[in-house]
Amino acid sequence: MGEKLQSIRDRMVKFYAANDNAIVLNAVPGHFATSSSHINFYIDMTSLKTRAKDAREVARAIKNKMLHEVSSVDTIVCMDGTEVIGGFLAEELEKSHFATNNKHETVYIVSPEVNSINQLLFRENTRPAIEGKDVLLLLATMTTGDTVRRSLECIEYYGGNIVGVSPIFGTMDKVGDTKVFPLFTANDLPGYATYTPHECPYCKKGIPIEAMVNGFGYSKL
Repeated sequence: MGEKLQSIRDRMVKFYAANDNAIVLNAVPGHFATSSSHINFYIDMTSLKTRAKDAREVARAIKNKMLHEVSSVDTIVCMDGTEVIGGFLAEELEKSHFATNNKHETVYIVSPEVNSINQLLFRENTRPAIEGKDVLLLLATMTTGDTVRRSLECIEYYGGNIVGVSPIFGTMDKVGDTKVFPLFTANDLPGYATYTPHECPYCKKGIPIEAMVNGFGYSKL
């Protein structure tokens, strides 16, 4: 098992955020599958989500992306294990004097629960952080937008007002009427492509899927 995992790590290519060489995105070329599409790069977010220094840089860069587009953030909803980035992003927003309607004049950071049938929900104790609040959705990757749409539907169901979506890597600049602020885009990864399963050129050539991937990481097949 160790050799198989190492083979992916050995093929990692580094990509740097535009105008910020302190933020490095690791990506591996190959044939990978998400829950709704096939992709030709696995994007590894591990260091950006787990190293304090890296997470702080990501938070600062995301804040700068939103600076003139979003005026108020009460709550950051974190997906894909982005809570460390979410904490630093809350600090950046407060330092930059983004407006908040919260009683304690600080930003809430919450994550939805996923139940046994893959539905997102907020328990009674966390619902006050969503209901009537200006909510920013933070996540690792956004390719087809399916996960984001499901997350936005959940936030809206609990009464949240969505002010934006911030993926570390994203292929879209809007989901419906909601503005997306990706730190990295497909333009930053030359050759990046996503396909529906029945249109995947790798599958048509008989090239097997190497791993299942999502915002948390990968599982070899």
